[in-house]
Amino acid sequence: MNLKPIDRRVFLRGAGTCLALPWLEAMLPRGANAASMPDVIPRMGMFYFGTGMNMRQFYPDGVGIDAGMSRILKPLEKHRGRFTALSGTWLNKGGGHDGAYPFSTSIARGEKQTISPDQLAAELHTPHTRFPSLQLSVKRGTGFGSQVLATLSWNRQGVPLAAENDPRALFDLLFRPASEQQRAQQGDEFRQRGSVLDAILSDAKQLQGKLGQSDRQQLDQYFNSIREVEQTLKREIDWADKPKPAPNLKGFGDYEKAVAPEGNGKFLYDTYAKLMYDLIALAFQTDSTRVITYVVRTELAGGVYPEFGVSKGYHELTHHGNDPKNLEELAKVDTIYMQHWSYFLDRLASIRDGEGTLLDHTMLGFSSGMGIGHSKDILPTMLSGGSGLGIKHQTHLQLKEQTPLASLWQTMIEKMGVEVAGPFQDSTGTIGELLG
Repeated sequence: MNLKPIDRRVFLRGAGTCLALPWLEAMLPRGANAASMPDVIPRMGMFYFGTGMNMRQFYPDGVGIDAGMSRILKPLEKHRGRFTALSGTWLNKGGGHDGAYPFSTSIARGEKQTISPDQLAAELHTPHTRFPSLQLSVKRGTGFGSQVLATLSWNRQGVPLAAENDPRALFDLLFRPASEQQRAQQGDEFRQRGSVLDAILSDAKQLQGKLGQSDRQQLDQYFNSIREVEQTLKREIDWADKPKPAPNLKGFGDYEKAVAPEGNGKFLYDTYAKLMYDLIALAFQTDSTRVITYVVRTELAGGVYPEFGVSKGYHELTHHGNDPKNLEELAKVDTIYMQHWSYFLDRLASIRDGEGTLLDHTMLGFSSGMGIGHSKDILPTMLSGGSGLGIKHQTHLQLKEQTPLASLWQTMIEKMGVEVAGPFQDSTGTIGELLG
């Protein structure tokens, strides 16, 4: 029999719902071999751990693939060969509690921001996914202007993109089908907003011939903002009638009972962390997006939860004064976060994706805006996953002293297919040792 391959985006429908198929061999032409496999879909995630870590117990012992695991990284032992801890990274504008601002752009708080690397990748992949990118955080919104910045994402105008911290809201956004009434209402809203934009553009363009150069430049910036809204509107219209995927949630948490971090005594961080990491895995698996940022821990506020069993808040612990108890509790908290990271890698590694796994085709970079002692160097930096994209892991890589963190972001976005023409932030170029 000469069977026709199954389309990659086919949906199974029935009983008022639909199910997006995962990658299947049946999606290949009959008799296809490895050389005719479809192109691998790359994904990337950027993760922020506010207020640094206990760097005295973070880096592996020795360098190379056989480096001994540190106490904090011990939960990742089973993933040896799938991650690399990077010594020597720094943020020239980092340190203190403003490090979240330059984390993804190399631009200090209070200065005009520019587009972040995740958004460069999102621009390239946006035609293929329902969501160009997703911004996740333990704190909702942007936090812009404060030290408790809640997002890592900045658009081309240097505007921060708001993050969501509620697992149930994120699940509904990704997978909950809209009702007939909601779809009708959305259609009316789309048409109304479209007509308003048309009127704005028409009126604004009439002014161009009457303005001086400075005002025309101001108007150009205004047009850029309008075009961004238009593009967002067009995406909403294009995707409004396309069914959302209904993933198989066997083995996943209960999103109906999910609790956000703010103001609820039932909140349990272990449950929350796993729900958030599972959502990232599901979003990548269903190709809902290929680009995600996540502020796992903000600066200053939070970071420690009652079930952690420590005596102080995270920020207070970082002012350890070389007290053995403070350093011990700091390492204990960091180890808990790495246990959750190991859970995340487990999840991605368990999901088949083409000839490999989702972890093979996803690059996950994490670090912080500071090292121990609020410094802007000795950062807790790691790249996980991406071996199927050409990343060559070695457990512990010692980079040249003061290698800009931007070099890691450049390495990742180039693997996402972004062409970097000229200088990229303060990067000294891609990290060649990760590319074999």
